[in-house]
Amino acid sequence: MLSIWLGLTFENRCVIVAVLGLFGGALANWMVYRFAYFNYRPISPWGPRPEGADPRTFWDRLPVIGWCLLSRESKWHGVGFWIRPLLIELGTAISLVWLFQWETRSGELLPTEMRISQVLTAFEPYSNTLFFAHAILFVLMVAATFIDFDERIIPDMITIPGTLLGLMLAATLITGTDNVSATLPFMPTVSFVQNGEIASFSATTFDAPWFSGDQSWFGGRGLLWGLGIWSTWCFALCDRRWSGAILRRRGFRRAIKHFSNGLFHHRFWKFLFGLWMVGCGAVIAVWGMGEQHWHGLFTALVGLAVGGGAIWSIRIVATWALRIEAMGFGDVTLMAMIGAFVGWQAVLIAFFLSPFAAIAVVLIRYLITRDTQTPYGPYLCAGTMLTIVLWDSVYQDWLRSNLLFFGSTLLWLCIAMLGLMAFMLFVWRLIKTALFQR
Repeated sequence: MLSIWLGLTFENRCVIVAVLGLFGGALANWMVYRFAYFNYRPISPWGPRPEGADPRTFWDRLPVIGWCLLSRESKWHGVGFWIRPLLIELGTAISLVWLFQWETRSGELLPTEMRISQVLTAFEPYSNTLFFAHAILFVLMVAATFIDFDERIIPDMITIPGTLLGLMLAATLITGTDNVSATLPFMPTVSFVQNGEIASFSATTFDAPWFSGDQSWFGGRGLLWGLGIWSTWCFALCDRRWSGAILRRRGFRRAIKHFSNGLFHHRFWKFLFGLWMVGCGAVIAVWGMGEQHWHGLFTALVGLAVGGGAIWSIRIVATWALRIEAMGFGDVTLMAMIGAFVGWQAVLIAFFLSPFAAIAVVLIRYLITRDTQTPYGPYLCAGTMLTIVLWDSVYQDWLRSNLLFFGSTLLWLCIAMLGLMAFMLFVWRLIKTALFQR
């Protein structure tokens, strides 16, 4: 399949990417209006038509064209309701064509000295496979972004299937190249020899840069970690209701009983239990398939753990310090999904770049709507795209060297920063309370 794709001219591939981008934008729009929890409006061409409106036709369901035709329903949905979804579809197509050119033809993921015809030819199968994974992630993030803007919630109907898809792609998308035997769909790492000449490029997997060559992760140790990460993710999706009030008033045993009852209160637990069982079997099966398949799946699982775990830790600490819900759990599942697609190194960079991506958007949004409550999910998505675009600078020239410098102390540094954040938020809550009491 990849050979047929690479056999097409670059111009023809761009046209196909543009068409797929239009339909990807249409899929994002479908998710935006189908998965709305609070403000569901049947304004999409796939929903029921308003009473008294003309019947929907085949042309109404075509990307871009359909929304122009549906403008006739402004009487029921409001003036200009069709403009945003039309722009989403056009923007998705344009963005994916630009990203395709950026990653494959220009070779911007590689250092400047590697952007020569010989290297780019060897890089082409890998870069095209990588773009395919990034295009899927981009469509999912577009849907999550606009739902979060509309409702300040990110539905599990996007992040759970998206995470599963990221894990599946990581285990199956293995691309052979001339300079490495097999390349996985993760961001590239460039290796140099001692005299500074370019040696090779490879995927930035879970073992970069600390555990490269450590085969113990491919044995029982790695399997236990993989099963542990999968089990923790499934447990995190449960309906967990820990009550500090019950703990203080009724004791630890009653709090545990209340927590346990909450886990099995909704029928969703049956789905999660089945998902956990099937997933454990799949993890074991991929572990037994061979080194590259397990290497890809374990990289995605570690990315899931780091992405979701970082946001989850901040959510717990900030909620405790401020005594209000600091971040929605949808942000946790969103970053877990992103981590499954891009790996732990890229998801860390995305987390630190997201505030910079948020500054301009928050100011513009406040000036237009005067809304001070800004969801954080869209900026996590923006930080992810910045990470992809700036990969060579932020990873190859900065993060990689710092990871090698800090070594195992990085984990303790992150824990210390988490504690410092908790202290600062706690002090801020005391100051704010004192001010309001006056």
